[in-house]
Amino acid sequence: MTATTAPLPVPYPLPARIFAVAGLLWSLFGAFQFAVQTFNDEAGLVANGMTPEQAALYVGLPVWMAVVFAIGTLGGTLGCALLIARRRASVTVLAVSLVAYVLLWTGDALLGVFAVFGTPQVVVLSSVVLIAAGLLWLARLLDQRGVLG
Repeated sequence: MTATTAPLPVPYPLPARIFAVAGLLWSLFGAFQFAVQTFNDEAGLVANGMTPEQAALYVGLPVWMAVVFAIGTLGGTLGCALLIARRRASVTVLAVSLVAYVLLWTGDALLGVFAVFGTPQVVVLSSVVLIAAGLLWLARLLDQRGVLG
């Protein structure tokens, strides 16, 4: 009778865990921003720091912009939680989040958001896209190395 042993789990590198947790915190902040911007009227947006011109533009954006913002933030949050839990589904969820953020960036460029909000908006949303791409890259790397199950 031979004893069979289960293979040892592949270790989850500490830097990867740190980035996954940081990604989760970043995504939760994005979800908070989504809630503030989506569930406020024009006066509420001005009260939260937007100029009247910015608030008017924002409330006039098409619904699909709010949808891709929601998918990006909620997908990033769920994807990072799955990444922390070492689940392979994180790859798919983070890929969907990245696509949503690219669509949001494109919408901001085409619908005049960048023009009205200026360089800070371009920098922030470009950073969001790059971070989403980095989190997807990390998830794919961990999956390829057998860390995710």
